[in-house]
Amino acid sequence: MTEPLSDALTGTWELITRKTVTAGGREAPLRMGEAIALLIYDGRGNFSAQFMKKDRRSGDPDPESGAPPAPNNSRAIGGYDAYFGRYVVDDKRSSVTQTLIGSLSPENVGQVLTRRMSVENDELTIHVDTATDDGEPAVLTLRWRRLR
Repeated sequence: MTEPLSDALTGTWELITRKTVTAGGREAPLRMGEAIALLIYDGRGNFSAQFMKKDRRSGDPDPESGAPPAPNNSRAIGGYDAYFGRYVVDDKRSSVTQTLIGSLSPENVGQVLTRRMSVENDELTIHVDTATDDGEPAVLTLRWRRLR
């Protein structure tokens, strides 16, 4: 029997890959470029997420700073994005709804984000319905590895 998402999700996760694919099947460029990230779900309804542009040298201008966030997503500042809050799992729909209590970007505070998720062994896959910078519908897929 498969473990319910609400149980399997608990832990600390390290980003393996992320990819955005449009409804037409085109792979779109990633905001922030290549990134490293850490995601924590504590099993009691609290979560924290941090994303950082992998090559975040000082003086390296970040064209995404100040850009509006993609739909159903938060906004990075200077190649960094961080937020935390509460989460609720819907095991029947394999989704997680997160309410951002704190965020690096003030406009993200209070934002409610729902993602489709699945856990297989020690790999978490998250699907985010979003859009490209030019408004084309897309899905951002993030794959994570559980840290032990």
